[in-house]
Amino acid sequence: MGNPPAAGAGRTVRERLAAGKATLSLEFMPPRKAGDDQRIWDTVRRLESLRPDFVSVTYGAGGSTRDNTVAVAERIARETTMLPVAHLTAVNHSIGELRSIIGRLADAGVVNVLAVRGDPPGDVTGEWVRHPAGVNYAAELVALLRDHGDFCVGVAAFPYKHPRSVTVASDTEHFIAKCRAGADYAITQMVFDPDDYLRLRDRVAAKGCDTPIIAALMPVTTTRTIDRSEQLSGAPFPPALAAKFAAVAHDPAAVRALGVEQAVLLAHRLLAEGAPGLHFITFNNARATREVVTQLPTP
Repeated sequence: MGNPPAAGAGRTVRERLAAGKATLSLEFMPPRKAGDDQRIWDTVRRLESLRPDFVSVTYGAGGSTRDNTVAVAERIARETTMLPVAHLTAVNHSIGELRSIIGRLADAGVVNVLAVRGDPPGDVTGEWVRHPAGVNYAAELVALLRDHGDFCVGVAAFPYKHPRSVTVASDTEHFIAKCRAGADYAITQMVFDPDDYLRLRDRVAAKGCDTPIIAALMPVTTTRTIDRSEQLSGAPFPPALAAKFAAVAHDPAAVRALGVEQAVLLAHRLLAEGAPGLHFITFNNARATREVVTQLPTP
């Protein structure tokens, strides 16, 4: 990992996954307030040297950063060597509005999109309410993208299960529906236990689905990261790993060092088990991601 993509590697995530080596990708958040703009671009520039296969730009709850998402993805495409993937959610958007956003992405030359239904604004655990003229499932968003241009479409996968899924089995069916609608690949919610990822991959494969599933990692740098991960993913943090962090919670430097160490071990295990790619959630901070990635094997 960390080598430049091969010449002619292609302008889609689909093509880069087909190249046969594990992909490296990064996730950035668009600016939300004054001062955020400098931070994200400092991080982008610092991580560009890792030569990721692609980078994604998230989409705020309820579409709160919609314009910034498109603008950041467009600027990455124009001013850097990196391949941008724009997130797109269905929250608070009519089909007409979604079509307009899709058109803007196409006009900006952004052909890679991660289609997710999204969380309710204000409370990620709140009740999902479909826009009266919108879509209800991510599979419908995938189909909409497929109908409106030559997009490479990614979707989300949940190693534990989506917080709103009643059972693991029903969550698997929802995932496969997104694949059948035309998804080219998937990126998981953050993984801390490699066995969670492997169980997801196995149950999807058992249903005859071979969509590549990229594993998302988030190095723990503070004990707050653990709480945040549970809030964002709806999955409990692995108890054995939590105990390791609890033992050094009094020492912030030790917590950070342990977080980087565990992320490196997790990444090595996932690669050894054949994960087609690793996706690092940066929260617009470069240091921890660089420390982990530079300890991974290069192809």
